[in-house]
Amino acid sequence: MLNQPSPPLPQQHKVKIYVGQVKRNYGFDSAIDKKAVNNNIYLSVHGLAGDTSADKKYHGGLERALHQYPIEHYTFWQQAFTPRNNQQPKFAAPGMGENISAVGMNEDNVCIGDQYQWGEAVIEVSQPRMPCHNLNARWDTVNISVQMQTLSRCGWLYRVIKPGMVEPNDVLICIKRLESPTTVKQVCELFFSEPLNSVNLTRLIEMPALSPIWGEIATTRLATNTVENWNFRLLDHA
Repeated sequence: MLNQPSPPLPQQHKVKIYVGQVKRNYGFDSAIDKKAVNNNIYLSVHGLAGDTSADKKYHGGLERALHQYPIEHYTFWQQAFTPRNNQQPKFAAPGMGENISAVGMNEDNVCIGDQYQWGEAVIEVSQPRMPCHNLNARWDTVNISVQMQTLSRCGWLYRVIKPGMVEPNDVLICIKRLESPTTVKQVCELFFSEPLNSVNLTRLIEMPALSPIWGEIATTRLATNTVENWNFRLLDHA
């Protein structure tokens, strides 16, 4: 898997921008419901101005300043879930709580460490997004979180290298890619598909630009030969 040719460097991508405030909806407090930004907005190292998160332990922070989700995945989810009582939610951006939406960027062609010029700012891909049980409540499904993780349709997160003003007309321009890049999908497969494979874990520990927490978890797995319980994150129960 890791010896596959590097995907082509992404071209320029026009993006839509979303921010949200914490509120009570779907049975929990979150900022997952975001609204489109139609004017210029400041991007700091902590994220977009006016964007908040309810659970700062698992959302936001320097390594998770921005979330991008592939817009093409929504068609897949729309087809994957059978309507309940002839009522099916409309899967559409920014339904996964993303800040950025663009056509043509996905887990197969975006790599950890990719840097993008975005208006005045520079952002860098830091890690895949880890799906959680809130997505099940958001979409009134039993296990979209599990399927998202299993299929590596997770989206990804950014750290901000250079703060600055951005606006909806600005495009993402890839300005840097590591010499031996690892795609977001490959990281998901290393981390989730064979979670106790020592070669995979060592690769994660040594991976440039991957958020440190992923290497720390990999180190713990190597030391204990056990995998952390994913059920609480994915399903909100043991």
